[in-house]
Amino acid sequence: QSAGGETGTFRWPVSPYVKGMRPYRHLITFTVFLLALIISFHSGPVRADQTDPRLPGLFDSLRTAPNAAAAQATADRIWRIWSENPDNALLTQTLNEGVAQMNAGRLREAERLFNSVIEADPDFAEAWNKRATLYFLMGAYDLCKRDIAQTIAREPQHFGALSGLGLVETHIGNYDAALKAYEQAAALHPVMDGYDDIVSALKKLVKGTAL
Repeated sequence: QSAGGETGTFRWPVSPYVKGMRPYRHLITFTVFLLALIISFHSGPVRADQTDPRLPGLFDSLRTAPNAAAAQATADRIWRIWSENPDNALLTQTLNEGVAQMNAGRLREAERLFNSVIEADPDFAEAWNKRATLYFLMGAYDLCKRDIAQTIAREPQHFGALSGLGLVETHIGNYDAALKAYEQAAALHPVMDGYDDIVSALKKLVKGTAL
């Protein structure tokens, strides 16, 4: 199912989760926020990726951030580093173009661009993460989860990919798996906006499915 048209307005994939979630509006709002975070592209002068030596210190700062504003500033720096290919500026540009196509709803063109980046540099974790987001928008959840796994294999501390995994698991009704993924993301980025609401809602859903 397409997630948008030429206007760039997303049409979210329909799932049992969406149809039955009126009591959990905070959860829906937060998952939409997370998707926006995952698909956002942060450009900057630094050319780096998940292997950049600055990342360990930034992850420490993120885990110990004193407030949400400080955490967001650190997370933005991490996203900038993840999104830059260290060896090939053209791949960075192609990734950026793919995100623009995805945001405009031209999903097949975005897929072609992301495929080309992955083929050229299969170790570039963020290219896998962006294609995972694309497959979520297409409703191709198995492909989405496959690419999330590829992202995490290359960058185990990718809180965006872990949040994305929580999002897709929620949409397909795997609430236990969704809760675990969000908790893993929050261990890396503990000041995620809305985290308490989403965990509370998922715990209720897990309890309900166990009845």
